[in-house]
Amino acid sequence: MSDYSMTIGGQAVGGGASFAVLNPATGQVTARAPECSRAELDSAMAAGQQAQAGWQADAAARRAALAALAGAVEADAAGLARLITQEQGKPLREARSEVGDAIGDLRYFAALQLEPARVGSGHPAVSVIRRPVGPVAAITPWNFPLGTVMAKVAPGLAAGCTMIVKPSPHTPLAALRLGELARGILPAGVLNVISGSNEVGEWMTSHPVPRMVSFTGSIATGKRIAAAAAPDLKRVTLELGGNDPAIVLDDVDVADVAAAVFDNAFSNCGQVCVAVKRVFVPDHLHADFTEALAERARAAKVGDGQDEDTQVGPLCNQMQFDRVRELVSDAVAAGAKVAAGGRPAGGPGYFFEPTVLSGIGDETRIVAEEQFGPAIPVLPYRDVADAVRRANGTHFGLGASVWTSDPERGAAIAPSIESGTVWVNTHQSAVPGQPFGGLKHSGIGVEGGTWGLEAFTDVQVVHVRDRA
Repeated sequence: MSDYSMTIGGQAVGGGASFAVLNPATGQVTARAPECSRAELDSAMAAGQQAQAGWQADAAARRAALAALAGAVEADAAGLARLITQEQGKPLREARSEVGDAIGDLRYFAALQLEPARVGSGHPAVSVIRRPVGPVAAITPWNFPLGTVMAKVAPGLAAGCTMIVKPSPHTPLAALRLGELARGILPAGVLNVISGSNEVGEWMTSHPVPRMVSFTGSIATGKRIAAAAAPDLKRVTLELGGNDPAIVLDDVDVADVAAAVFDNAFSNCGQVCVAVKRVFVPDHLHADFTEALAERARAAKVGDGQDEDTQVGPLCNQMQFDRVRELVSDAVAAGAKVAAGGRPAGGPGYFFEPTVLSGIGDETRIVAEEQFGPAIPVLPYRDVADAVRRANGTHFGLGASVWTSDPERGAAIAPSIESGTVWVNTHQSAVPGQPFGGLKHSGIGVEGGTWGLEAFTDVQVVHVRDRA
């Protein structure tokens, strides 16, 4: 028996089978979630299809329902934060921030409207309107169990689309709880939340009902989703991760910038698609900067995210723990110097010491690949052109940052960096209405702001003459 239920057509569905959800801090089963069957998926798709016409017809009702759902999530915020830490491992303060961001997304998109655009003047009257693309299949990863769900659900529902959502099998609980909260607020079939193995996601992308697939995850999986969606000409929005460089210029305060870079590399145990994953530092500052980062890493408290003093929690699952350990071992074998960490932190959970590495080349796997964990390489460079060239020398292009005492200098460098977002003197920051997406292999399309809302719509032209 599962401890949670799916939401299909506004009803609780327990499923005939279930799977275990582990607490990353202990490696032990913390709950069981339903394994969605093909028949249950068909029911969820049918519910979304049936609810589509009614949901898209009344924008005022949509805005009111989303505002009410935001209130329900806010009322359950403490419980949701505990649930996120329980299934994902991040410190409670980060889980609380994730819930707060989810509430903010709901309220932002509840208030955002896409007004018709007028083309030309006089007669004939030509208007361009946005209409919902239709039922959407949304598939989300395990690093932000509620945040990535809401980044799709809030704009999708606001645009007038019904949603069929499947969270990662590693972290399904917060999404299932969102479905429970929505049952008494949204009309039946508008938000369907299912759970299950990766195979269920494959069924979703090839299912004939959805007109769009919104996915966040790995590049390899994103390519398979795009291929599976092609026969039905489904639209796809893909956010596929990154290998974000931070370029530190020669005019910085080393201690201050190292502290900021550390926070942006090791938040959520490094399991953030847009976290700092490579640091380029001028030759003459390399040793000092590496040691400043290492001091932070050695001082960070690693532990269970439910402990309020924890700064770095566990990796989310055995798979990711093994990958980080493998990449660090590969770097050491290639001659890397371990300035801090470099090994598992011990304990029953998936804990790995915050790790700072130097003395390796750009071809080393932990530099060339996305490590998605608490290990960061620090790389010396000759001049800014050298740093930018090497930062761009990858198929990733999600985010990047430039750190300098002269923000105008940083802003002048930013356009030469091939990434969807370039920050100057910060990283991962966002303001309401800011779009987010990647270049190159880091994705197709954007989320956030008006651009993210428009992603869930089609363009329709209404051309009216006074008489036939």
